[in-house]
Amino acid sequence: MSIIVGLDVGGSTTKVVGMDGNQIIGHEIVKADDPVTSAFGALGKFMDSYRLQISDIEKLKITGVGASFPTGDLLGIPTVRIQEFFATGQGGLFLSGLDRAIVVSMGTGTAFVDASKKEVRHIIGSGVGGGTLVGLANCSLNMRDFDLIADLSADGNLNHVDLTIGDISHAGIPGLTMDTTASNFGRMQEDASKSDVAMGLFNLVFQSIGTMAVLAARNAGLKDVVFTGQATKAPMCQTVYNNFSALYDIHFVVPEMSEFATAIGAAIASED
Repeated sequence: MSIIVGLDVGGSTTKVVGMDGNQIIGHEIVKADDPVTSAFGALGKFMDSYRLQISDIEKLKITGVGASFPTGDLLGIPTVRIQEFFATGQGGLFLSGLDRAIVVSMGTGTAFVDASKKEVRHIIGSGVGGGTLVGLANCSLNMRDFDLIADLSADGNLNHVDLTIGDISHAGIPGLTMDTTASNFGRMQEDASKSDVAMGLFNLVFQSIGTMAVLAARNAGLKDVVFTGQATKAPMCQTVYNNFSALYDIHFVVPEMSEFATAIGAAIASED
């Protein structure tokens, strides 16, 4: 067996993917208090879950903001560092099956890259991301768990928090539907529930990121946008971007295993 393992090492969370050629054989996510513990923990858990020996792994390819903390070779396995934006772009293309696209990495903040199979160009970054949502939820709902906030939002009603085009105009506006958001939290009602607020927060963050993605795609002359990163697992992500696809005539893709895109990109990336 000759397996390449990709590690996306965050500050406290590491995503690991094992690949045999272009076939994904397994994946894991591990959280820890520091990137070194997280990286070693993810690798160990992956090997244990899939009953692998060190000799089964040909190479480790590490990327992410915490990739520089575990120095040298991990567990004696040849270890290569891969540039994060390149890994994100390649992973997004691999999961979507596209040859070129704007790839958006939605983590604590958000990065936008123009990716092709040979080159990845960083366009811009935004401080708006999953961290923004958690921070705002902590202020407004006294909640900090992303998954619990997502569950709470499922029963929300945006009409209790957001102002739409239909709320401010009886006449249609060319290119916009009447239910298009005119102002996030611009219609905040006093009796809005916690679920309403949670849904409004997700809508605010996802629409802000989606708007930047549209601008990035149009600037690059592209019609395809691929969303990756941990924040994409919130159910509202797909809903919001389906609406954006129809509104802006751009193909928005949230692929399966989108949270593992950067780890996958690291595993398949050329070392040149």
